[in-house]
Amino acid sequence: MLVPEERIALAPLSTIGVGGTARWFVRATSTADVKAACRWAQDRDTSMFVLGGGSNLLIADRGVDGLVLQMGVGGVAFTTEGPETVLTAGAGEPWDRIVAAAVSRGLAGLECLSGIPGTVGGTPIQNVGAYGQEVGDTIDRVTAYDRSTGETVSLTSEECRFAYRMSRFKREDAGRFIVCTVAFRLREGRPTAGYPDIIGYLEHARIASPTITDVREAVLAIRKRKGMVIAPGDPDTQSVGSFFMNPVVAAADRERVASIEGAEPPTFPMAGGDVKIPAAWLIERAGFSRGYADGAAAISTKHTLALVNRGGATARDVLRLASRIKRQVADRFGIWLRPEPVFVGFDDDPDVEYLASKAEH
Repeated sequence: MLVPEERIALAPLSTIGVGGTARWFVRATSTADVKAACRWAQDRDTSMFVLGGGSNLLIADRGVDGLVLQMGVGGVAFTTEGPETVLTAGAGEPWDRIVAAAVSRGLAGLECLSGIPGTVGGTPIQNVGAYGQEVGDTIDRVTAYDRSTGETVSLTSEECRFAYRMSRFKREDAGRFIVCTVAFRLREGRPTAGYPDIIGYLEHARIASPTITDVREAVLAIRKRKGMVIAPGDPDTQSVGSFFMNPVVAAADRERVASIEGAEPPTFPMAGGDVKIPAAWLIERAGFSRGYADGAAAISTKHTLALVNRGGATARDVLRLASRIKRQVADRFGIWLRPEPVFVGFDDDPDVEYLASKAEH
């Protein structure tokens, strides 16, 4: 019988280490546990939040007045289908363990996503991506519990409606599905090594024909240098990772930014003639340096996109700093940065509403 615990601290379960308590808390290690938790919350007419690795969310200081369901569904399986291999993993599996397993078998498609914290279940929700790869490119299907019907469903990659750092799980169907397992379709082949950081690392290492393992090692080294790999004792890794998405803008917006700054911003081409500008570049050019602090919340000393808890920070401290950054970038360049993390427990909070807004009201 499922028996939730009461008043469990959530800050230790998040990578940034802020937030209050859960009114009720339970860990699910099977799909049956997920169903039971949903019924428990429904019978008591209380809200439910699904917690994974805690790496991409900011929890309110007042906590969560409902049931927090931590996903612990495990399991990893490899199935050969002709020239392809389907890797199926439980939602509670640590993400980097799955990447390492794929790379060790010479399977391409996930190597650039090495070192990203969190669990498998969160990857399709966010359509996690880095250095030219997104999980949506390799996901074959997602098995999820549909809270609206009480049934377990299997959704194809197309049905997940992936977009840049986005999916139906985060957009129109937010809160409807609970991801239980994810299947990735991979094959042996050449690694993805097209981003400047990776190219520079490999050139410096004098690796002319990189293997999938070479690229994974390069990505891990680059992420560690930027404080984007969790490391005990390193305050620069006590964050939610990249706080802002890289904005995708029209060519005219790029020209405007170049005119304002007097220098061409680094860009990456996107579909339809749009370009992606690194948010870190915009933040730095708007006047924020690495290590900039606002009380106990600060910008990482290693990477401008990471907002960190220097010790004793509150969620409100982080929101205040993030809002200041967004406002200053908007004032200078007319570009509105969008946050990456999920905000939990901030019902109708004006700071969160501002951070999520696309333009001035």
